[in-house]
Amino acid sequence: MSVDKDYCMSSYLAFRYIEDDMKNFYIGMRHESIPPVSDSEKLFVRSANDINRMIENQFLKICHKKLGILLSGGMDSAILASYMRGCDAYTFRFLGGEFQKEELQRAKYYAECYDLNLHYIDITWATVEKNLDAVMEAKAAPVHSIEPQILQGAIEAQSDAIEMMIVGESSDLLFGGMDGLLACDWTFDAFMQRYIFTQPAEVLANPVGVEYLFERYRTKGHCIDFLLFMKDVFAIESSSSYWNAFSAANMPYYDPYARLEMVDTLDLFRVRHGEPKYLIRELFSMKYPGMPIPDKIPMPRPVDMYFAEWQGPKRPEFKKNLDITKFSGNQKWQIWCLEQFLNKYEPR
Repeated sequence: MSVDKDYCMSSYLAFRYIEDDMKNFYIGMRHESIPPVSDSEKLFVRSANDINRMIENQFLKICHKKLGILLSGGMDSAILASYMRGCDAYTFRFLGGEFQKEELQRAKYYAECYDLNLHYIDITWATVEKNLDAVMEAKAAPVHSIEPQILQGAIEAQSDAIEMMIVGESSDLLFGGMDGLLACDWTFDAFMQRYIFTQPAEVLANPVGVEYLFERYRTKGHCIDFLLFMKDVFAIESSSSYWNAFSAANMPYYDPYARLEMVDTLDLFRVRHGEPKYLIRELFSMKYPGMPIPDKIPMPRPVDMYFAEWQGPKRPEFKKNLDITKFSGNQKWQIWCLEQFLNKYEPR
């Protein structure tokens, strides 16, 4: 193990997690990422009916527990809700329900279809600030913007005596939901530019290059195995956020999609021509006949509003006179959260 703050800052900005397990921010810290599902645990599927059967079998093994579900307006959690009749569902709500109303309406519909007891988890900026330290301490690193609210959801579920939370986080990656990243056969440089969340060189006074990670997936010439990169790298980044937030609350959670794997190669033609997650779409239509397929929307959080007036970081680790207005709300979260982490462990 070694301490390399400059590397860790760059890795967090670029990938939203610390990719090198042997490097940490400070002495005495050790960050962790979720381990991948082992091959022996994988359940192979070829059709929507296969997915239905495999998920149903998984629920049979955990149905003795008091289950709750993080229920959004999307397909993935809606499908899982269909196996949980009579259970408790938890839906994030912002600005008193004024933010992404259509998401709330769909979640309510799903809950009514399967007799779920729907709870709203009202999230404000005060909730984020209250929970931030706990998730950063658990991760030994700055965190994804969804983690403080997931922690709040876990806390409120615990107050209802929920023993295990169900999430549908892994479906996008496994079944072709990341249609932006799957949109074309990327060149090496184009994919690296597209994938990096926030360019460290645009933000940090002493950035460290992150090209090494992409180089592992370079194929001949200027090409890259972007599917394998996403399977290896994005899977860790995305799932680790849930793992960390639930761990901070000591709340067990379960993602039935995480154990599934497609037998057939992903049909990129269908994904690129209006059918991302084509097997999940078919299963959703089986569970909710006649309901339009909802558009993919990331877990809601009004980061643009949170940081509309933020003037940017002040610490010397960041570039001087940084033009914060050129960054998106999610990028501003990363920069802000990194500064909060540094302030916590290295106050000035």
